[in-house]
Amino acid sequence: MSDRNPARTPRRVHHWRHDLIELAAMFTAVVVADALAKTVAKGPDGPYLLVFSAIALVATAAFHTWWARRHSHAPPAGDPGGSGEESPLPPAAAPAGVPTPAGDADERDPAGTALWRLRTTVRDTPGSLAALCTVLARHEVDILALQTHPLAEGTVDEFLLRTPAGLPAQTLTRAVAAAGGTGTWTERADAHDLVDAPTRILGLATRTALDSAELPLALRQLLGRCTLRSVPPATLGGRPAGEPAPVEGVLAKTTMRLRDPDGGTLIVERPYLPFTPTEFARARALVELDARLGPRVPPHRSVLTLPKGEQITVRRADRRDLSAARALHDRCSTRTLRARYHGPVADAGRYLDHLLSPRFGRTLAAQTTSGRIVALGHLLWDGDETEVALLVEDDWQRRGIGAELLRGLVGMAREADCASVYAVTQASNTGMVAAMRALRLPLDYQVEEGTLVVTARLAPRPAAAATPAGARAGAPGQETERP
Repeated sequence: MSDRNPARTPRRVHHWRHDLIELAAMFTAVVVADALAKTVAKGPDGPYLLVFSAIALVATAAFHTWWARRHSHAPPAGDPGGSGEESPLPPAAAPAGVPTPAGDADERDPAGTALWRLRTTVRDTPGSLAALCTVLARHEVDILALQTHPLAEGTVDEFLLRTPAGLPAQTLTRAVAAAGGTGTWTERADAHDLVDAPTRILGLATRTALDSAELPLALRQLLGRCTLRSVPPATLGGRPAGEPAPVEGVLAKTTMRLRDPDGGTLIVERPYLPFTPTEFARARALVELDARLGPRVPPHRSVLTLPKGEQITVRRADRRDLSAARALHDRCSTRTLRARYHGPVADAGRYLDHLLSPRFGRTLAAQTTSGRIVALGHLLWDGDETEVALLVEDDWQRRGIGAELLRGLVGMAREADCASVYAVTQASNTGMVAAMRALRLPLDYQVEEGTLVVTARLAPRPAAAATPAGARAGAPGQETERP
């Protein structure tokens, strides 16, 4: 691994000889000044001596300035240690596409290197890792991080590499194969991957502990590109959805089945790369943490003052609000329910248990000062896409409540690094269309089977606003029945 630190501050070397020369010059000047003062005071040629002294002083000052510039204390160019010699180790370049501070512009060449994640299986014998590192060094590859995943036979080594920008991935794969690596997989990395594994896992555990809706996102970040399906214990029709996973879970190469603390089964699939026992243990630990903490929702609340002076509180909701949500359904007209669910509304209340589950998304509720819920906003994971949906009680429509809920849902989608959100509605539902337009985001309109789909593209968050875990979180793939 590299032990170089490109951010290291240059160390200035102190030269005592320069201080000694300056001290001697100061004492000499004092003695000369004393002698001149006595001579001027007693001799007849005093004025001439003063003129000659001024000329000598100017000449001495000029000589000192020239000497100081020629023998500066600053290290010469290319000498970060101040030793006067060229540094034998070139500074590490920054990842491609990552801006560097202005002071480091001469030390880093972002276009000259690239970050890669490489994963390969090697034999569990002495020297196998050393042979792999030697081959990488021959191609001027810098190993930034290494994780090992022990198997029954062999070891999976996962590297974070900084390579020359012109090094093809095929060359890297062939070099690893020549050193004994098998099942090699490579993928482009970015600055988020520079966070070490323990820090990333602790960050994911913290997010999961604060919000039960974070578990699907945390699993996605932990395991990389994967599909996560949340299968409820029973279908919306009341039929069993299948055999639940055992408490300890099941690992079968590219598939994990974990017991969902919220009920049902979490199925994680990654067809392109088998899961290791280490990854399975980490995922199971996150699920166990979620189970021990029970239902939890962040306490964040915001207050919205309506045009007529009423105050509405917007907060997160979950299954504990099921009774209040059903009461909202009972107060809504058939027209309002049909606009929300796009079909028969006789069984609309049966969707609520699904919609309020943290496994399928997040829910915002708008409630009055008396505690009555008058509107619900849902952010639903739908495969690699994200759906937003609103339900506002008839008597509270056209007051800005739906727009406020929609802004909150889009904010949560940005926190989850979703690329876009879409709403399914009717062209006649002018309220929903107006709320989407009020987001002031690029919108796409598409008609599908008689319904209007409005998609808003979200700008990606800057790297500085990334989560403490360092990695990016996409909306997890969920197997849902769209209500």
